Amino acid sequence: THICTGELAKTWSTTSFHGYSEVNGFIVCHLWLSPSICAVLSHKLRLRILILSPCVEAGLIPPLVQLLNSTDQEVLLQTGRALGNICYDSHEGRNAVHLAGGAQIVAEHIKSLSQNTDPEKERLLAVFCGMLMNYSNDNVPLRLFQQLYFPDTIPDLLQILCASSWSTPSNIVGSSKEQFASTNIADELVHLFQKQTEHEKKEMVFEVLAPLAENDVIKLQLVEAGLVECLLEVVAQTVDGEREEDIAQLKTASDLMVLLLLGDESMQKLFEGGKGSVFQRVLSWIPSHNHQLQLAGALAIANFARNDGNCIHMVDTGIVQKLLELLERHVEEGNVTVQHAALSALRNLAIPVVNKSKMLCAGVADVVLKFLQSEMPPVQFKLLGTLRMLIDTQGRVVFFQHKVFCI
Repeated sequence: THICTGELAKTWSTTSFHGYSEVNGFIVCHLWLSPSICAVLSHKLRLRILILSPCVEAGLIPPLVQLLNSTDQEVLLQTGRALGNICYDSHEGRNAVHLAGGAQIVAEHIKSLSQNTDPEKERLLAVFCGMLMNYSNDNVPLRLFQQLYFPDTIPDLLQILCASSWSTPSNIVGSSKEQFASTNIADELVHLFQKQTEHEKKEMVFEVLAPLAENDVIKLQLVEAGLVECLLEVVAQTVDGEREEDIAQLKTASDLMVLLLLGDESMQKLFEGGKGSVFQRVLSWIPSHNHQLQLAGALAIANFARNDGNCIHMVDTGIVQKLLELLERHVEEGNVTVQHAALSALRNLAIPVVNKSKMLCAGVADVVLKFLQSEMPPVQFKLLGTLRMLIDTQGRVVFFQHKVFCI
């Protein structure tokens, strides 16, 4: 069986080219490809199983990549489709495209097309985004692409992200976060997020934000760029919503807020000595009737309670009572995630020695012990950890309300 059959054979028979070679029984053109050949290749390469390797071995990829320098939109369109199919689910294909410089040329086209308002260019832009999405699903060429071309391309890709349904930016940022700390990606993302009004487009930006926010340097950059204020606004707008999209946005925004607090610098910046407006807003989530906000509020307190100074301040200002009231509400309701989060916050608050007696006097042990009957292992382990932290005073025996615990 040869590639050069049927429609492709007819196309080649009327096309001038400089030469061909036969590889494993496949006849492949070497030096020049017309738009019609590219179109046929694009279609045939979807079948890829028998065709892809011979095409790569015969050196078909470099001539295809060279066609990306054409000024003919139809040539660019069909070439982009063919290269996209070559990259799809194929390390060999992606690597060949990378070695031929295809990703760089496509990135430059995307940068140029994103500034073009011609509706006819939208189809070409979508094809190039699709090609880059297929290319970016493999870490090896992707890392090289990021190092060489990405810093200049990310703003344009992000703009395209919210004008289409492609996931290219999230593919790229998810694989190598450290490379973006030296770019202005945080400002670009926050600015882009602020402009979105549609749920689907906000979700797409969230998909890019989440993997980036796992990096501590970028966490701080996102905080400084004003992302937290955006998230708090989303929470305020959706907390009473009953639509599925409101519930989804509330969860995504509050989860991302908690993620930002995992960084030491970003957490401390938002704490602001316990007087920060963000810290105060998060406190208001704990008595909420919304379980998602209760969970996020308790997790946020647990993250704020990562140094002695913060813990002492929060215990002195009555945070413990808010957490106890939350736990009391869930003795009967039994929301395991909220129980676990509140116990985590209490455990962290109990780490400073000066806080232990204050928390015992506040009745923490009595409330915590109500969860001894829980059959959920996460709650059991966190409960025991909280009690141990409360009574851990260099091996002394601590008595309270006729109960004795020894360390």
